[in-house]
Amino acid sequence: MSMQVKLEQLQALRGKVQSGGGDKRIAKQHETGKKTARERIDYIFDPNTFKELEVFAGDPNKNPGEGVVTGYGLVNGRKVYIYAQDFTVIGGSLGKIHAQKICKVLDLAMRTGAPVIGLNDSGGARIQEGVDALNGYGEIFFRNTVASGVIPQLSVIMGPCAGGAVYSPALMDFIFMVDGTSQMFITGPQVIKAVTGEEVSMEQLGGALTHNQISGVAHFMGKSEEHCLDMVKELLSYLPSNNQEYAPCYEANEPAVNREELLNIVPVQPNMPYDVKKVITAVVDGGDFLEVLPLYAKNAVIGFARVNGQSVGVIANQPDYLAGCLDINASDKISRFVRFCDAFNVPLVTFMDVPGFLPGTAQEFGGIIRHGAKMLYAYSEATVPKITVILRKAYGGAYLAMCSSSLRADMVYAWPTAEIAVMGPEGAVNIINRREIADAADPTEERNRLVQEYRDNFANPYVASARGFVDDVIDPRDTRARIIDALGILNSKRENRPSKKHGNLPV
Repeated sequence: MSMQVKLEQLQALRGKVQSGGGDKRIAKQHETGKKTARERIDYIFDPNTFKELEVFAGDPNKNPGEGVVTGYGLVNGRKVYIYAQDFTVIGGSLGKIHAQKICKVLDLAMRTGAPVIGLNDSGGARIQEGVDALNGYGEIFFRNTVASGVIPQLSVIMGPCAGGAVYSPALMDFIFMVDGTSQMFITGPQVIKAVTGEEVSMEQLGGALTHNQISGVAHFMGKSEEHCLDMVKELLSYLPSNNQEYAPCYEANEPAVNREELLNIVPVQPNMPYDVKKVITAVVDGGDFLEVLPLYAKNAVIGFARVNGQSVGVIANQPDYLAGCLDINASDKISRFVRFCDAFNVPLVTFMDVPGFLPGTAQEFGGIIRHGAKMLYAYSEATVPKITVILRKAYGGAYLAMCSSSLRADMVYAWPTAEIAVMGPEGAVNIINRREIADAADPTEERNRLVQEYRDNFANPYVASARGFVDDVIDPRDTRARIIDALGILNSKRENRPSKKHGNLPV
């Protein structure tokens, strides 16, 4: 057999693999509003940079590619690994070889220090392969865990993802979903109805809005597959390739609004709400802020931005929602984000305006003590540069939890509107001056006088500053300049901690 014949044979086999489940199944995939695995890969990677791995794994004639396309390429000029489940081939179901292909990509990504993207679109375990399929999931879970904190792992749900399959995305760093075409759940609507009698649709149970707004399982929601994949590429631009590197630096851009606007965003009156995102966009480069979990626990705001071209993780209280109180969900949201940034050398910038932890039996019974402790743990554990700006309220344990100096914030700045105290003036006066108010000729007038006296004497940034807990009280217009200066000083930060296998996070 001549070389020409062999090459023709190779091309024919390659063509079968690249055609996936064939024209009919590809057409059906398109009818449901979804791209194929290879179309998604072409959209993500820089043109002509994708190189496929284990092309002929499995049976090219029966199950081309074993229902998953794997390989590597460049995204905005940087190396990234990928696996994309192919729903046109046996429903993208996971069998032994399918799992081995995913495991190889994860192993290579770890060995070479590059991010990995997983595109999930699968009917679940290949039942006919039995325990081999289950073992395949377990092998993937183990690698996700070992890779955690070593390389960024991004999971994109682009179709069904059910049963054991959901745990690989859950072990990865960020989950993206597409509105209307992706679902995640442990047990489907039919099983739920049979066991509990509840009737629920697939979209209500595990759709993109459910997991972005109610459960907090997913971090980003795309309006379309293209929008979702664009967000994946945007997120990668803020991240280093691995935990031994720093995020790429870009040319600095001035904020989108004039610095004078910072004088008008935060009301001097402590009980008036405002949108803290206006402060963030007035400080960061170009006003560009990639918010993470924007629909979940909206009393906390987290996301990525750049300051003077350098990536930072931004954390803020949101006075526009629940007065910016910390609750169970906000604590979880902030603590996991802080730990991710710390693992990947992304400095933390915290904007504080917090009246306390949300009171109530629902919070106490739900374990707010345990969940709030996660924030204390995460900020204390973090050794990346930590810069805190106190905008207004900073009360009690919530003040500590938002990266106070005692949790080793490297720089703490306060605006003149800051109120740093054990509790708010009203609550403090009610406790400290209870008898004086009761005995006064006009209790209301006396209470108002004492509240103002407390505010003047204690609820300000100068008491904390006098004790060294605040580095400087700054003009709000200088916030960006001071953060830039602090980042420059802290670039060479080194911090040693006691040797240990790992701490015991209060989960």
